Amino acid sequence: MKFTTIFARLASTNQQKTQLMFKKDRYNDRILHELTKNGRLPNSELADIIGLSPSACLRRVQELESSGLIKGYRAILDSELIGNSFIAYVGIGLNEHSTDSQLAFEQAIKLADEVKECHNVTGSFEYLLRIETKDIKSFKLFHANILGVISQVSTITTHVVMDSPKDDRN
Repeated sequence: MKFTTIFARLASTNQQKTQLMFKKDRYNDRILHELTKNGRLPNSELADIIGLSPSACLRRVQELESSGLIKGYRAILDSELIGNSFIAYVGIGLNEHSTDSQLAFEQAIKLADEVKECHNVTGSFEYLLRIETKDIKSFKLFHANILGVISQVSTITTHVVMDSPKDDRN
């Protein structure tokens, strides 16, 4: 059997599973839109907004949760109010492009509280990190004492955030 045939069958099977787990329609789209804006919206208000009965709305939300489409709900904290007013995006280049090197870097970076996001990316470096610290002095310590001692790191490129006119995470 050809690989293209195998992949076509797998894709078809995965698409069917997704369709069974999640029905894409205007009600579910509106539920997802509203919950993305406010995850604490009471079911009765959500039902009024989208035009369903509270029980039908709750059933749909529960289906979206059990299908894995809604992964969870969380509080979004104000970085400045908790003392992290310095934000930087840091590009990390690795000295070796092996799976072992990537896994070792990922394990090391998971231990750093300053790292709020870590993304494996394409381009001129392998990872893009979102770092939050108290100030530039704290960042310099993080840069030297955390990033600087990870043996897999070959290059560090820092971009300091001056302002965020749009940030959909908040």
